[in-house]
This record gives sequence, C-alpha cells and structure tokens, in this order.
Amino acid sequence: MTGAARHFDNGTDDGLADGLERLWTPHRMTYISGEDRPEGGYEKPTGCPFCLAPGLPPDESLIVARGEHVFAVLNLYPYNPGHLLVCPYRHVADYTGLDAPETAELAVFTKDAMRVVRRVSNAHGFNLGMNQGGVAGAGIAAHLHQHVVPRWGGDANFMPVIGRTKVLPQLLADTRDLLAKAWPA
Repeated sequence: MTGAARHFDNGTDDGLADGLERLWTPHRMTYISGEDRPEGGYEKPTGCPFCLAPGLPPDESLIVARGEHVFAVLNLYPYNPGHLLVCPYRHVADYTGLDAPETAELAVFTKDAMRVVRRVSNAHGFNLGMNQGGVAGAGIAAHLHQHVVPRWGGDANFMPVIGRTKVLPQLLADTRDLLAKAWPA
C-alpha cells in the first residue's frame, strides 16, 4: 500500500505517519496565525499595511508602481509568483466607496498589471478579484484591494492540490524589481 493510500485508507485512526513528504512553508504561519497583525487591527490606517506601504522604501514596501489614486504592490503571501494587489491610497473598505477617479485608475492599473506580468513571465491567464468583507475571505477587509493572480497551465499541479503549498521560484524583492522595471511610465 502506498503512503497516500495508507493516509486515506489505513482502516484505523492510529495516528501513523502517512508516508507523504512535506515541503514546509513556515513563512505562511505568520499570516495564518495573525502574528503580524497590529494590536489595534487593520481597521485604522495606522495599523493597515496598505496605508503604511507607500511610506516605506521600495525594497520594504514591495510596491511595483504608483499612480495618483492607487498603487500596485506584490502580495506578501502570494498564491502564485507575481501575485499583485491594486490598492487605493485612501483607506476605504468597499468597492462602492471608491470615487470615480479611484475606480478608473484601479481599472487601468489592473490592465497594466496583467500586461506587465504577461510580458515578464508569460502568464497564460489570470484570476482577478476582490473579497469584500471578512466573511467573503478578505484578510484585510478594512482596505479594499484588487487581486491580480497570474496563472499558467499546470500551475494547479500536485504541489497545491496534494502538498497544499506553492513553490515560488523567485524572492519577492526580485519579482518586485522585475515588474517595476517593466511597468509603463
């Protein structure tokens, strides 16, 4: 019987090892456990990482591009390499709370993000989305952010499906530099 078969059908609840190899991603525990959450939470701009990021140096903020109303930043806990977030500078929680210029620039930045990631990494497709509210899956519900997640054929291979982890082949700072250089001026 294979390790996977033992895991799913060993006939007991004996706690025996399942025989699967593990690829550990301990950096994700900070996000999962909420260790890096500010004491007052994300509701106030003083604790919101999207409000703080524009004031940090580029190598610390992971900001790829800045506009008048929005900016594009790498996701610190990406689903795939090049996973970007398009955020308004203003601390606003809901899409309906954006004004017309913010809405327009968010759309332009989303298009630019897709073009840049395609050019830099030959993405085959994208998942775009906003999780509105904690019940909808927003990790930082108090500050709106549009996810731009690049996808490639076969990226949902055995690693995320069975291993429940993603392999990111590049450091976030290197990805930021690559995307920032390719962003339209």
